[in-house]
Amino acid sequence: METNESVPLARYVLKDGDSFLVANSVGNIVAPAEGFFVHDTRIVSRYEMLLGEQEPALLSSAVTQDNVLFVAHLTNRALSAIDEMGAPEGLIHITRSRFLCRQRMFERITCMNYGNLPARLPLRFRLDADFVDMFEVRGSRRPARGRLLGPESSEWGYAFRYEGLDGVQRTSSVLFSRPPAQPEPGCMEFVLTLAPGASEELYTEIGADQEATPARQRYRDEASEARRHMRRRQRRGARVSSSGPLFDQWMRRSRSDLALLTSELETGPYPYAGIPWFSTPFGRDAVITAMQTLWLDPGLAKGVLRFLARHQAKEESPFLDAAPGKIMHETRKGEMSALKELPFGLYYGGVDTTPLFIALAGAYLRRTGDLQTIKELWPALLAAVQWIERVCDADPRRLLVYSRASDRGLANQGWKDSGDSVFHADGRLAEGPIALVEVQGYAYAALRTMAELGERWDSRASAHWARRAQELRFTVERHFWMDDAAYYGLALDGDGALCAVRTSNAGHLLQFGLPPPERASAVADQLMSPAFFTGWGIRTVARGEARFNPISYHNGSVWPHDSAICASGLAMAGVRGAATRLLRGAFEAAVHFDMRMPELFCGFARTQGAPPVAYPVACLPQAWAAGSAFMLLQACLGVEVDSAGKTIHVHRAELPFGIQDVTINDLAVGDQRVDLVFRSAGNRVAAFVEGDPLGTVSLQVRT
Repeated sequence: METNESVPLARYVLKDGDSFLVANSVGNIVAPAEGFFVHDTRIVSRYEMLLGEQEPALLSSAVTQDNVLFVAHLTNRALSAIDEMGAPEGLIHITRSRFLCRQRMFERITCMNYGNLPARLPLRFRLDADFVDMFEVRGSRRPARGRLLGPESSEWGYAFRYEGLDGVQRTSSVLFSRPPAQPEPGCMEFVLTLAPGASEELYTEIGADQEATPARQRYRDEASEARRHMRRRQRRGARVSSSGPLFDQWMRRSRSDLALLTSELETGPYPYAGIPWFSTPFGRDAVITAMQTLWLDPGLAKGVLRFLARHQAKEESPFLDAAPGKIMHETRKGEMSALKELPFGLYYGGVDTTPLFIALAGAYLRRTGDLQTIKELWPALLAAVQWIERVCDADPRRLLVYSRASDRGLANQGWKDSGDSVFHADGRLAEGPIALVEVQGYAYAALRTMAELGERWDSRASAHWARRAQELRFTVERHFWMDDAAYYGLALDGDGALCAVRTSNAGHLLQFGLPPPERASAVADQLMSPAFFTGWGIRTVARGEARFNPISYHNGSVWPHDSAICASGLAMAGVRGAATRLLRGAFEAAVHFDMRMPELFCGFARTQGAPPVAYPVACLPQAWAAGSAFMLLQACLGVEVDSAGKTIHVHRAELPFGIQDVTINDLAVGDQRVDLVFRSAGNRVAAFVEGDPLGTVSLQVRT
């Protein structure tokens, strides 16, 4: 069997709670690229199955559409003819089926002999555990590490132990369903004798603890439990169906990825940011993901709001970039965070999460009418807006600014948080404190939200917040607008100088209605020009600007969530056709990415017949990349749901290109669940409600 050994194997991921697994397409785990991680620690760095001394030949591999089961189909290369039972290549079919449940990996390995003679199959497993912290995997160097204790072999497998500098002993075990033929240090070998047409099964488990011996019934029971958990997560919220099979596949894959990344916490469902680097609660990512899916699944937003309120900062900490009222940026559970070698155990170095938290609360109330949850959150919302006002009051222009309090934290604290993402027109990096343009839009939305909420409980404060919102809007127009470019600049630096650079950041202002109509129109024109729009999505930095680089992380690449926010803003500014174009570009990019949108991809212009260019270390899956599909669709359909008024508003709906009808199934409107149907009718789109025989849900359509 010919194989191309130079072609790198693809990687596949599984996740359950605070554990995730990255393996190659054969199913093997070999550090540094792969591993099994629990609580930000790699508890298994090598789990490599060989046939004798060779890796099996790959036939195919995939993760099932529900993201529960990884399945690899393999076969043997020619095995050494030790005796008459040596097997020529391609006669043994090996199936590896694995899943995660309760932060433990379960695997079934089935070997089938399709030859006419008995075959002897030596299965060798090389095993190791390095217990490195996720930040070490990402490149951080530590002055010292804890102590690896010698692995302990048993009749059924290996146990690994590590004594951390934080005094915590971390363990992992790899167990098999039968004793090995030849146990060796770091290796277990099983020799299977297969009669013609016969098969054998081997079960393995990997986890932080040694549990019962792996067995067929345990595998089946845990597999059923894993599927039940995933089905529960996937059943939340409304579903999208259409006349387009490929489009539906993209919607289903995006929904499955969000279900995979969502963990059930005490406060409710919470989407972890992405695998492998960010499989943990992030503030900004979760808020934006909740905004993207709010129209379909408000329950996710409720879980995000409650978790972030519970972890709101109560005191000052320069090391953590914390201040009373601030909403967290990131939380980690690894050894380096526990020892405070890094501040990310519970880190607050994000300037935008706090205003976005408030904006999400207002959007959640408008969507659901759930006053009880907003009352529960009210103290956190007050503390959050007070932090915003304190920071703005300390700035000469009364803008929401950031400047890291410790050199261990993030230098840039907006969503583009790489070190070179904020710069002047000549390429010079900006010095802080920095006021990002989109952050002022978020703060404007937060103040307006508090003004709306305050009308219920504090009319004097409501008027104050409304006034501050208008003052901030005026300040943004005065300091950020560039007359010569007809666009908003990226940021103001610590000297008040404008970073006169055209970036996608300005597109976020449209989402929150800050620009006046004529300036919103000018921004829309530029976002859809070739300088920004690649044909697949919107570049983070316009072509021709300083530091533009289509293969950079933040300075010219395409981020699906960023394009979706811009599309939503364009639709709100009345340019719905642009949103439809962006949806089409994103969908066609998704087709090339096997229907799974990556965290980002390269910002090269689209050329006929060529696919989008992948960014090599992008997270896949990523929560706000998966959620972007639903935000784009909402932007095209122009849907807003008012549960308190039991009304669905549809404004100038457009269908995706080539799609004749779209149905939003099981859409919650107050205590009712209905189907919202859009259908092409000549040059217009008709919308109507099904499944409401008493007519309790009102549909208001504007064309």
